[in-house]
Amino acid sequence: EKILKHSIEMHGSDAHEMEVLVDSTVQEKNITFPTDVKLCRKIISRCRKIAKAESIELRQSYVRIEKQLMLAQRFRNHPRNRKKALAAGRKLKTIAGRLLRELERGLSKTTRKEYALFLERADRVLSQKKDDKQKIYSLHEPEVYCISKGKEHKKYEFGTKVSIVLTKNTGIIVGAMNIHNQYDGHSLPDVLEQTEKLTGRRPKAAIVDRGYRGKKRVGTTEIIQPKSGKGNTKHEKQKARQRFRRRAGIEPIIGHLKSDHGMLRNYLKGAIGDDINILLAAAAFNYRKMLRKLKYIFVFIKYQLKN
Repeated sequence: EKILKHSIEMHGSDAHEMEVLVDSTVQEKNITFPTDVKLCRKIISRCRKIAKAESIELRQSYVRIEKQLMLAQRFRNHPRNRKKALAAGRKLKTIAGRLLRELERGLSKTTRKEYALFLERADRVLSQKKDDKQKIYSLHEPEVYCISKGKEHKKYEFGTKVSIVLTKNTGIIVGAMNIHNQYDGHSLPDVLEQTEKLTGRRPKAAIVDRGYRGKKRVGTTEIIQPKSGKGNTKHEKQKARQRFRRRAGIEPIIGHLKSDHGMLRNYLKGAIGDDINILLAAAAFNYRKMLRKLKYIFVFIKYQLKN
């Protein structure tokens, strides 16, 4: 946060606007698309590794059977292969549970403490059902959420939601926060509090989209979102239209954060890694904006000296 605060202070009075734009996006974690079969296979291979490291002799390694079952998973969505693939998936889950129980029996009390975290996560993965909440989608990143944003090309994204606060006219990021899998409207108090902490002043108005329904005011900040406009004067309608056209300008900024500043895929570990990644991406955007300003100033000075 100190780094982000410094990047905001560099812009001086440009960062002190009374109206801000707020929007949320998904910061994806560095995991593959999770399926039950993949998770079961990871549990099986990890059980084998632990058994080898602790000199535990397993009754059966299931290496050959696992390979056959994974081959049966190919083209599982084809009607002819569906029944065989589902049976293979169930068998893999049975094998994973069998190896896990055998490993727990073979471990001593001291070594069990060492592998307690893996054993607990593996047990949760094998016991979770399709409609359960707080599911584990990755053994090495259990804090990952499955988020559906309604995109045609990507129905589900696996990571955490982040909220971005942008100044209305100058386009400086004055707030960036990891909001986990919270409803957008409920995240506004924390987001605006962070903006006040970083800039030293609270915005008078926050312009948001319809995903923030339910909030009209947070403290002293007015929450402005699109409405039908019935009963408004022509001037009020025009002002509202200008505001919401400007609000759409936060979308390409989020795109730049993802494509240019490392927010497309988060490689940092844990929930702390999620926080660090978004804050540093926002700071990088602000620093790059300042570098462009300085570049234009130097080019202008050089041009004036030549003439």
